[in-house]
Amino acid sequence: MGLTNQEIHNMAMQVVGDALKEDGFEFLAVNSKLKKDPQFVCLKEKKLHFVVVKASLYPTNPKEYDLELMTQVKEHAEKYNAFTYYAGVGFAHAENYEKPLSKKEPYVVNYNGLQEIH
Repeated sequence: MGLTNQEIHNMAMQVVGDALKEDGFEFLAVNSKLKKDPQFVCLKEKKLHFVVVKASLYPTNPKEYDLELMTQVKEHAEKYNAFTYYAGVGFAHAENYEKPLSKKEPYVVNYNGLQEIH
């Protein structure tokens, strides 16, 4: 049985959250609901950071983002003097990229860190 969009989004949240924690970010707010952006509001070195997390499935490129959405988030972040980031996380079935993801089978993760939105 394949995973739901919310389950895949939660997997992406875990990947990005772990990376943020490892990089020294302090979480002020976390929102894991689909289509509620940003997912993470963090502090690092006394600066505010907004992070939008999006999960995608192979063959979609996880680095490609919705420019209109990111512009809206950036405009909101600027009101708080916050930095804005996009964190795209791609997933694929480990043995056959064409197969759907499932809870019981291995998968691969394509995450290359935060992309700052200027």
